Amino acid sequence: MVVGVGLHPFGRFPDKDLSALAIEAVLPALKDAGVKWKDIAIAYFGHVYYHGMSMGETTLSKLGLTGVPIVNVENACSSGSTAFWQAYWGITTGLYDTALAFGAEKVPRGPVTVTAEDSPERYIGGDHMMAGYALRSKRYMEETGAPATALAQVSVKARQNAAMNPYAHRKDTYTVEEVLNSRMIADPLTLYQCCPTSEGGAAAVLCARENLADYGIDESRAVSIAAAVLTSGDYNGRGADHSAFSPYRTEPAALQAYEMSSLGPEDVDLVQVHDAATIGELQQIESLHLFPFGEAWRGTVEGRTALTGDVPVNTDGGLLAMGHPFGASGIRMIHETVTQLRGEAGPRQVANARVGVAQCSGAGDVTTVHILMRG
Repeated sequence: MVVGVGLHPFGRFPDKDLSALAIEAVLPALKDAGVKWKDIAIAYFGHVYYHGMSMGETTLSKLGLTGVPIVNVENACSSGSTAFWQAYWGITTGLYDTALAFGAEKVPRGPVTVTAEDSPERYIGGDHMMAGYALRSKRYMEETGAPATALAQVSVKARQNAAMNPYAHRKDTYTVEEVLNSRMIADPLTLYQCCPTSEGGAAAVLCARENLADYGIDESRAVSIAAAVLTSGDYNGRGADHSAFSPYRTEPAALQAYEMSSLGPEDVDLVQVHDAATIGELQQIESLHLFPFGEAWRGTVEGRTALTGDVPVNTDGGLLAMGHPFGASGIRMIHETVTQLRGEAGPRQVANARVGVAQCSGAGDVTTVHILMRG
């Protein structure tokens, strides 16, 4: 069960190093859970960019040296959610009673690259995330008839949600016209349809249900983990293992998660997905079978993905407005889902939320899907 969550605001913090961003998420998570650092049996730290070796150990040493295993996790944009996945299975297999999953990142400004410095991909345009998402957008619009305004509406909704979230990187709101008229990045994606690179930290404390009383944890605020799935790419006709070029790779993980939880898309009350670009949100919620393939854009235009819709998506603003510090994003989704299921999301609270999904993906076709339930 998730018993505590913590979040450092996302944005730019030039006066803070990676450890500071991380520890300022860990401490609130421990406090939220009502446990002390000495109660944690194992910790997993998700991050991507190099800031020195063993950063998980460096960060947590500030809380005291307890001798517990600390595992550093790099799995592209899914680093944080992979850390959470490992924490879940460490407890589920009976090895540990408690675990800490945390992540942080200071993403450099400018276009994101995922290949080695001498890779030909950098010279032929294959290693530009937004170029990949732009190609997906073009194809989606051609195949489904989705207008550019429908993709822009994803950003409009994200900013509206973020305006009610004090942790968000971008809280200013825009109209569809303003989104479409922002600077072109990769046709048809404009600046406001691409997530900002960011800095921030997130943390979650997990505990086995049968051990809650041992640590004095308030069971009424604990959130169950109904499914935890991690997949990677397989062979496909389009030949790409890059998440920006591989739409619908979430579907196999989603199907596994639904089977594991004995739940289905019809049971989902809210969802957080990897929306590095507007097209990402549309195709991810289709991959999760929350909308028929090619129909998510219609649901977005109709307001179905808004906070008051029947399928609220990225209720905290998502990557598009929260920003995307790679190691933290996946656990940030857990933070928002837990907050919603507890009924503690304030003005952006989804009514009667009982089941939430958190989906995160990354380069190499890494995909995680977690399903959380109230109680």
